[in-house]
Amino acid sequence: MQQDDAITKLAGRIDAARRAERMLTDPDDVARFRREGACELHRVCAGLVSAVNSRTTEALLDLSPPTYSAQDFRDAGPNLIQISSQGRQMQIVFGAPSQLVSTEKFLMPYVLEGEVRTYNQTMLDHFDVRSRAIFLCVQAETAVWRFFDWRTLATGPLDGEALAKLIEPLF
Repeated sequence: MQQDDAITKLAGRIDAARRAERMLTDPDDVARFRREGACELHRVCAGLVSAVNSRTTEALLDLSPPTYSAQDFRDAGPNLIQISSQGRQMQIVFGAPSQLVSTEKFLMPYVLEGEVRTYNQTMLDHFDVRSRAIFLCVQAETAVWRFFDWRTLATGPLDGEALAKLIEPLF
């Protein structure tokens, strides 16, 4: 009985891997993942800004651009999302890797790569800008944003909570 469960699980993983590999060789599928991933990253940022702003009395976070759609994604060149408040900045820069899908900088296959940078004026005075690498990783038939901290080797999902932890030390 246990062996049947293990075999069924293995067969499912083989099928999922084959479907994912097929999607990763289709430029149209990769382009769709990239556009949807860019929109999802903006949604995460907008959710963080909205949540913080609904709980503050004066200092509000600003999101730039305030809206984002699939047509706003630039496949060639960098894309930028900023969250700012009173000289404190979080910049998220991302773009397509040189190959359709890459594992050059991160072990999981990814279709977008970038960096989250946080800084304020005091940090700039000391040439201290904190950054984390980010990747839109393809898993089975979905794509999820993940961060990677080169200094600590920490990794995890890039969600509102992760962004809040990055911007919090600026205040």
